[in-house]
Amino acid sequence: MNHPARYWHRLDDGRIQCDLCPRYCKLHDDQRGACFVRMREGEGMVLTTYGRSSGFCIDPIEKKPLNHFYPGSSVFSFGTAGCNLACKFCQNWDISKSRDMDRLMDAASPDEIAATAELHGCTSVAFTYNDPVIFAEYAMDVADACHARGIKTVAVTAGYITELARGDFYAHMDAANVDLKAFTDDFYVQLCGAHLQPVLDTLIWLRSETDVWVELTTLLIPGRNDGDSEIIALSRWVRDELGAEVPLHFTAFHPDFKLDTVPPTPLATVQRARQLALDTGLKHVYTGNVHDPEGGTTACASCGEPLIVRDWYEIREYHLNANGTCPRCGSALAGRFTAFSTAFGSQRIPVAIHRR
Repeated sequence: MNHPARYWHRLDDGRIQCDLCPRYCKLHDDQRGACFVRMREGEGMVLTTYGRSSGFCIDPIEKKPLNHFYPGSSVFSFGTAGCNLACKFCQNWDISKSRDMDRLMDAASPDEIAATAELHGCTSVAFTYNDPVIFAEYAMDVADACHARGIKTVAVTAGYITELARGDFYAHMDAANVDLKAFTDDFYVQLCGAHLQPVLDTLIWLRSETDVWVELTTLLIPGRNDGDSEIIALSRWVRDELGAEVPLHFTAFHPDFKLDTVPPTPLATVQRARQLALDTGLKHVYTGNVHDPEGGTTACASCGEPLIVRDWYEIREYHLNANGTCPRCGSALAGRFTAFSTAFGSQRIPVAIHRR
């Protein structure tokens, strides 16, 4: 359904400008923005995907990936369609580039989503699969319904949002995994149709101005963004601007969408990137999309004690105290934690919306 959208203004030439993301799309009547889901309708703007989703499932929180946000918990995951970036390597391109929204989507109100997540005992709800920035109004309403039931909210996002909109959007989020796709503007321009600086601005703002728990993910693509010098520069920036205890995930690329002839990322590449980042002084660096138990293990930043041992998304050992401290030295682990009994596991469970 079409729903009134926020973050736009009229231009002197008769068009309206979307002010949600740094693309600043300028639209004539019935024209859609680059994201495809925000459209001019008459003298205003609407969100065309409000209340509709590409599907619902329950995941382990580690799949988002978030390793320091209630580890072992379950998260109710959903997305809509469209995206404000144009990544040639998109791993969810069938959703983010979908134009067949009427057949694709399941209807769900914010309260129905929150009620279903509560019914299944989920700790949090994640806006994922496509970027929640473009369905901000829907995501924020769902977040309000979740918070009313004591459920946390997670944004899995590229962080490509304007200064005007980010305060409202992130005020509704408890955690975010932000894709820092590379550390050169050329990569963003050529492979994403975007720019690097707005993402860096969002990250600095998140760390300095909010209480949102933040983790970062960089998908390493062979020959595109996996060079040692770029990985070191990215890691140093994270250390200096965000802090050494912000978790950074290096994940392996698999051929997809418009980069389907590029080979998969070797295990050795993500392991090398992890070591380079650790050598710069980052405390919590992980590998993903590969089988690497060492790269999935959370260790105490002070004494090195293994606190959470993972194998893929399975937690094999959990030694962290309920208050988030190391049982060996008493140091606090950065993140959000509670008492742990048993992990949700690596399963992915499709669910239907609960209607009363």
